[in-house]
Amino acid sequence: MKRNSLWIIPLLLLAASCSTVNYTRVNVEVPIKTVLDIQKLEEIIITDFFIKKEAEDFDINQELVNFFTTEMKQSFKGTVTSHKTSFENEQLFKDSSFWKNLQTDSQEAVFFSGIAEYSKEVRKAILETKKKDAEDPFSRDKAIEERRFYTLNLDLYIINAKTGETIYSREFKESQGYENPKQTGPFAFYELTERVKKKFFANILGGSRVQQRYLITD
Repeated sequence: MKRNSLWIIPLLLLAASCSTVNYTRVNVEVPIKTVLDIQKLEEIIITDFFIKKEAEDFDINQELVNFFTTEMKQSFKGTVTSHKTSFENEQLFKDSSFWKNLQTDSQEAVFFSGIAEYSKEVRKAILETKKKDAEDPFSRDKAIEERRFYTLNLDLYIINAKTGETIYSREFKESQGYENPKQTGPFAFYELTERVKKKFFANILGGSRVQQRYLITD
């Protein structure tokens, strides 16, 4: 009897391995955990940004101030104001006394600011295309084409207005290449800033992202 039972176990395992498992792929919204709940604050004061290198065709600082002021007012329940600030160097972002000396009436306010560097690079590449009406299938035309690449480095800071201490900081780097040789710097800058905003707002406002899961069914 024991000898017969030894044959039954492999047969059961073989049957289980050959069985078909049915599953359904579904999309699930997964909450994004915030690193800082800004909705508990009373006021966000947007200061000027420290710009490492000015652009030739537009004001980077003013564009950042206008952009984030508009976006913050749409998402933040409290008050959003601006404050003209002059930075001698980027080391002031780590100087708590500098921020404490900026006047503010709110006890639950924070300063929002950052360090920005925007650059453009023109790269040349040799592209090969098949020659038209050529008898040789391997015959190629070669041409040099230019690509414009824009890069935005943006370090964002949220600083407690009362203590001058940094309560949030993160470095962002976004790049984009364009085939259009006439692509303008301001347009590319706006696209890159939009990318930063989505990542930054996910940190401080939360939300959700869609992930795929597998639902096993009988």
